[in-house]
Amino acid sequence: MGKGLALDIGGTKIAAAIVMESGVLANRQQIATPRGDARQLSAALETVIAPYRHQVDFIAVASTGIISKGLLTALNPANLGGLADFPLQDCIQSIADLPCVLLNDGQAAAWAEYQLLKEQCDNALYVTVSTGVGGGIILNKKLLVGNGGLAGHIGHTLSDPLGPLCGCGRRGCVESVASGTAIGAATHGWAQPLSAAHVFTMAREGHTPAENILHRSATAIAQMLADMRIALDLEQAILGGSVGLAEGYLERVTSLQTDLPDIYRIPVQAAYHQQDSGLLGAALWARAIL
Repeated sequence: MGKGLALDIGGTKIAAAIVMESGVLANRQQIATPRGDARQLSAALETVIAPYRHQVDFIAVASTGIISKGLLTALNPANLGGLADFPLQDCIQSIADLPCVLLNDGQAAAWAEYQLLKEQCDNALYVTVSTGVGGGIILNKKLLVGNGGLAGHIGHTLSDPLGPLCGCGRRGCVESVASGTAIGAATHGWAQPLSAAHVFTMAREGHTPAENILHRSATAIAQMLADMRIALDLEQAILGGSVGLAEGYLERVTSLQTDLPDIYRIPVQAAYHQQDSGLLGAALWARAIL
């Protein structure tokens, strides 16, 4: 298929890169995800796609939310600045008349990371802890997409039935407790509310309330991993996302697993491709199906 343009549309940023036939990423760029209406998202997509449209043979997209029949629907609309529905396929093809493949970002990242594990295991889970919490599931060496693109939305499994109201409308989802958004929201009662990044900084400096917020987040992830392990007999978990890859977070999750019975524990490793798992996975998936 030659060179492809990969996009990764997240709640915080839109990244783009050319993916060479060798799998190497080139000309990577990134802009902030607009916090507004469909027109603003369309304009942002044109900004990242237009410079590349005559340099590539196809476009591969990894996006937060539910991808089904060319439409992007945000399970938690707040993660896309209030967008609840968006004609993603039509929008992209109006900018560049090229073959275009869409995939959820957690699913795409799972596919990229699994390529390094496929000789070692058949069943794996990718977890991204970032603006939201998402994931991708590999069962019997195959990526689960689902009839409606819903497979892998593990951030909307239950963490605390008395917990915060999630943007999806359910109370106590893992995302509402563990995500970067949730970590920041937990400081709203402080004299100076903080971002998730600042909470990590304060926790490293020994600030007990900040440490407690991160402990709650990591506990939600560790317990969710236990649920997925026992439900799907998973062999390996991969942790990514800005929170998941933050200093010390994986170690928190791993440590919390030691309190569980052996059968609930699952090996966890950091995403090899770091923040580019979604970009690479979308391109690899597109090559496989085009």
